[in-house]
Amino acid sequence: MEPLLIAGLGNPGDEYALTRHNAGLEFINLLCDNYSLTLKKENQINGHFAEYETESYKLILVTPSTYMNESGLCISKCKKFFNLNTNQILIAHDELDLPNAHIKLKESGGHGGHNGLRNIIDHFKGDNSFKRIRIGIGKPSKDKDVISYVLKKAPKNDREEMIDTLRNYLDLGERIMEDGWQKTVMNFHTVKEEKDNES
Repeated sequence: MEPLLIAGLGNPGDEYALTRHNAGLEFINLLCDNYSLTLKKENQINGHFAEYETESYKLILVTPSTYMNESGLCISKCKKFFNLNTNQILIAHDELDLPNAHIKLKESGGHGGHNGLRNIIDHFKGDNSFKRIRIGIGKPSKDKDVISYVLKKAPKNDREEMIDTLRNYLDLGERIMEDGWQKTVMNFHTVKEEKDNES
């Protein structure tokens, strides 16, 4: 069976833990908890990974050991190490252009100013056909610096809201493997619209 690799972008080290920029890493940690997995260091990919396999699908969870701006080194090495096509890769990343805790699935496209995505596309020599889960972190006010905003820890309420929302996506990988991308996107967005209408 062809596996799906889910990689969460962020910066390593305690000083960056729980910062907005590490939303992608948070998603991988939640997935590991959900599947009772422990990430193992693998020097050949410049990162850590864990595998979850059933009779019908296989997921590879990855966190780069590199800083955000060098994410492409790990992801490109993963592509070779696990013998994947680009469209078998799903990148979880923070997204300034979405309100906090809003999630959007995207099949492919440009980097949108995100340095982690930009570096991945550079390492893939322009191939941007990897999938994404965009995790909204909101935008700073106009007089605030974007870099300091993403590298700060979110207020407790914002963080809890984001974690609660991400818990609704813990079966994303298996849904993609079993139902296909288009149906999965449609189902998740339909559920979200129904919840928005209820609130």
